[in-house]
Amino acid sequence: MKTVADRVALVTGASRGIGPFIAKTLAAQGCTVVGVARNREGLDETVGEITQAGGKAFAVQGDLADLANLPAVLEAVESAAGSPIDFLINNAGVEFYRRYTDYTAQELASVLTLNLHVPLELTRLLLPKLLARGRGHIVSVASLAGKKGVLYNGPYSASKAGVLLWTDALRQEVAGTGVGVSVVVPGYIRDAGMFHGDDVSPPKFLGTSSPQDVADAVVQAIKHDRQEIIVNPGPMRPMLALGQLSPALANRLVDWMGVNRTNAARRRDPK
Repeated sequence: MKTVADRVALVTGASRGIGPFIAKTLAAQGCTVVGVARNREGLDETVGEITQAGGKAFAVQGDLADLANLPAVLEAVESAAGSPIDFLINNAGVEFYRRYTDYTAQELASVLTLNLHVPLELTRLLLPKLLARGRGHIVSVASLAGKKGVLYNGPYSASKAGVLLWTDALRQEVAGTGVGVSVVVPGYIRDAGMFHGDDVSPPKFLGTSSPQDVADAVVQAIKHDRQEIIVNPGPMRPMLALGQLSPALANRLVDWMGVNRTNAARRRDPK
């Protein structure tokens, strides 16, 4: 089992949603956490809650979508922590529920950049240092939308599917090096995050998980070097396997379960 205490974790998207839960849970395990996001107020709130609870945390404000600035972000994180980064938690993300023909080029670029390109680039920059030390872990937060295409949210599904397959490939590449690569795959999350912000009822047959469930899964992925952890109260793996055997049946099933009605309620048409 890997040690989490006395390590440094970079958590992206730590200013709101699930990010603060991940940051606080890692800090409670004795990890020094450095949160990165654009929202300084949210970052300061997360850091304040951690320090008030006796943990150690720092904030680095930065626009992760500015790929050219990511080396400077990593440098600022290590400077703030006073130590090299051990854990990279790729949590930041964005989505837009639209008819595909209503997406703008800027929205497509935003989804693919923040959800997929940023994790890949941060890892590309950080991984040589982790390999040189022979330890560390990269955890990316994907989504069940990356396992089954989501109505009116195709670009998000594409980005999260990319995270899933990239994690699979990279984990095989670094096997035996001491560096772990994991992915956490949430379904509908209540109380915080993008789904919660839409104030839409979840499909009754799928249910919801808490943001703390996601945070706990991140810690477990590191400690036990898990490749993939699905965070959902229902029996997702049999349904996902069925979808691979019969995509048409899977489409009918998710419609029957109310997934498409929920997605339609989340759709926001351009004004």
